[in-house]
Amino acid sequence: METAVSPEIASDESRRLSLNDRLGLISLIDDGARTGAQDAPLVADLFSNLWDLVAKTAKGAKIDRLKADDGQNGFQVLEITGAGGEILGRLNMLYMRKPLPCYYLVYVEVSAPYRRQGLGHLVIEHFGRFLDDKHAVGLLDNIIPPDDPTYGIYSKHGWLTLEEITGRLSPDLSDYMVFLPESMRARDQNQADFDLSQSVFKLVHHLKRRRAAIDMRDNEAMVRQTIAEFKDLYQALLTYFQEEISTRQYSPLMRFMFTRFVTKLIGFRRRIGELLGYTGGESMEQLSLDDSLAALPMQSYAPRDIAGESELCFGPDSLVAALPPSFKGDPRGTIEHLSNYRRPSLKTWLDANNRTAADVMTLGDLMDLGFDPTRLKEIPIDGKTYICERIQARQLEELVEKKALLEQAASALANVKVRKSSLRANPPVMAFRNRGNVYVLRRKVDGIHYEEALEQLQGNPALQGLNQAMRFDGLVKGTVGAAYKAAAETLGRDESELRDLLTVFVSWDLETNRPKVMVDPSGSCLENVWLS
Repeated sequence: METAVSPEIASDESRRLSLNDRLGLISLIDDGARTGAQDAPLVADLFSNLWDLVAKTAKGAKIDRLKADDGQNGFQVLEITGAGGEILGRLNMLYMRKPLPCYYLVYVEVSAPYRRQGLGHLVIEHFGRFLDDKHAVGLLDNIIPPDDPTYGIYSKHGWLTLEEITGRLSPDLSDYMVFLPESMRARDQNQADFDLSQSVFKLVHHLKRRRAAIDMRDNEAMVRQTIAEFKDLYQALLTYFQEEISTRQYSPLMRFMFTRFVTKLIGFRRRIGELLGYTGGESMEQLSLDDSLAALPMQSYAPRDIAGESELCFGPDSLVAALPPSFKGDPRGTIEHLSNYRRPSLKTWLDANNRTAADVMTLGDLMDLGFDPTRLKEIPIDGKTYICERIQARQLEELVEKKALLEQAASALANVKVRKSSLRANPPVMAFRNRGNVYVLRRKVDGIHYEEALEQLQGNPALQGLNQAMRFDGLVKGTVGAAYKAAAETLGRDESELRDLLTVFVSWDLETNRPKVMVDPSGSCLENVWLS
């Protein structure tokens, strides 16, 4: 079957560079670094097509994690727990009663602490038992590409293609797979007026009429294309730097390029977790680093020769004057030597791996963590603590737009409460460009990103019992959803637009790794939530 793709995707495909093109571009960047040529391409040019693909892919149809389990419109979530009560994963489903009781599998989600451990098979096996108990048909659209290592995950657990059940070859339906519980098979054998194959065929066509709400095909095409781009770029980097890799004489440019590649890869892996229908999330495991590269110390900044001049993007003179003196001579060095922001997931990883915050991070560490812990630093200035975030220079325009929006929000939301929690804004207060990056300062708040809060509540053994008793994860999701809604109404902006542009932090005690919650006879609430 040939998959139809949108003109935009087809256009992106035609822009893919050949291996020789990529090698030529890397060579020009390298020559520019060695000779100081002003018109040499920048490192960002090598990653430009990949950046665009990741951005477009991540904007595909998504699961609303804040509303996915509210039961509206037939959507349901089934949580899978381990022996100790830990949440291993979730099945996001759409329930339909006619023409057969059916659960359509929208998305398989493995909880963050348990990914890359082969739990996908256990999740699918659990779903089969669930369908047997419910006497309901299981249905899914297997959009995992046939050449993907996880393509056969469903057939191994008793799922059949539509053709195997109906005997009909329908090219536009060839990716659908069906799970038949024993009760449905028995009914087909024993009930003369019941035609299972015909009922399943009608069921699939009934689902197709609802596909506008859960359109997935572009998601599949974009994910597949972006993975291919990652593979091509990785091969080009391996080829160009093969001598350095074989001799283990690593140049700063080589370390920087591979670090940039890995940070983009883990960012993409995290962002596609929200895409509707992409049940092939584990397929990202086909993108792995060679052992020698996994041990390579990361380098987040460009070599000095190709980095360009330093400049202040915005910030008050009083704050600039209060910066440590070392900023004037070496801003990058000063920042990179600051302490990493000790977010809970980093603390947990360090403890589990017998590492300290002072240890040098390798590319393999980044792949294992799933994020770059050196991107956020803590910096004390004039008696206050700020978080310094490192972003890529091409994100500066979006940052300026976000700054204006958050400054507007800080004023407009001054007296707004959501679910009895104070809603605040935390705009960036300073940004400057140096060594190929932009460094952004914000006030440190007593909170963490809401997605990390949910991961801690649902995946940290020390918090799971508390969460099961108090359902703090539901409190977080409800409050964050209300925050986005209130901000959209107050600012006159589209809520989905705000969700793409702004993040929400929730009150959290970083020392004890506990949510900051106020409890009174009328119920519980978070102390504060911040738009950032």
